[in-house]
Amino acid sequence: MTTSPAAAAPPPRRGLAILAMLGAVLIYGTNFAISRHALLNGMTPHDLTALRFLFSGMVLLPLFLKAGVTTCAGVGWGRGLVLTIMSGLPMTMLMMQGLAWSPAAHGAAIGPGTVTVIGALGGAFLFGVKPPRNVVIGILVVLTGLSLIGFAASASGARNIILGDLCFLGVGLIWGGYPLMLQLWRVDPLRATAILSVLSLAVFLPYYLLTQHSNLPSIPLWIVLFHGINQGILNVVVGLWLWGWAAREIGAAESGRYPPLIPVIGALSAIPLLGEWPGPYQWGGIALIVGGLLLTTRR
Repeated sequence: MTTSPAAAAPPPRRGLAILAMLGAVLIYGTNFAISRHALLNGMTPHDLTALRFLFSGMVLLPLFLKAGVTTCAGVGWGRGLVLTIMSGLPMTMLMMQGLAWSPAAHGAAIGPGTVTVIGALGGAFLFGVKPPRNVVIGILVVLTGLSLIGFAASASGARNIILGDLCFLGVGLIWGGYPLMLQLWRVDPLRATAILSVLSLAVFLPYYLLTQHSNLPSIPLWIVLFHGINQGILNVVVGLWLWGWAAREIGAAESGRYPPLIPVIGALSAIPLLGEWPGPYQWGGIALIVGGLLLTTRR
């Protein structure tokens, strides 16, 4: 007796998918504190950027070459450059410079919060998706939280923190368009990651080697390797794979519930690793952003 494909299909591996999604969120959330720790202990933003794309670019280079150099891995050079700007070299430099100036908790909150706002606005503009009421309310709550963090930075009078927060805002503004372009152009996420990693490496490595922005020769090799693996392998390759596989298993609707954990993990991991305790306004802003993200991901 034969069975239909639906009947023969195995049930979703829900438990493993949830663990994979939590693993991806943990990687992304803790990276803010880990990167800032490196920047406060000898590394430069250029060092971390170079390690990120050196490791990810070399690992994903075979995929890029197999997909075709002349066509920029099949998506075209114009689209490849746009994707590289949105989630490659410019976005990474902004994030690293922001972490050099501002607390890790700010980066973990401002970046994802801004991405959510851009995603909703871009979805309405590009695809005609009218955001439901809970998404609109969630965006307003996120904007309130972002404003509160900005107020805390300005009230502190620390110019570097204000500049760092502006960098994080820039990260969210350009990073928020990345998934929209993937959806609009129907680009496979892993192929897009290969494109932006290889192109960022090709552009940045010559500049990095010819300038005096490196402190790596004075840093122990095992620390350099640790941050290279964290930046290029965990955050770029493994995190993307875990997130993509889990999203296919549990669906986009449920996978959207996990990004609100990133600001929480970012703020909490910065306490033991950096000794950075958010102040009352910062905690309030983070709480509002997490609450707004939860509202936007409700069914």
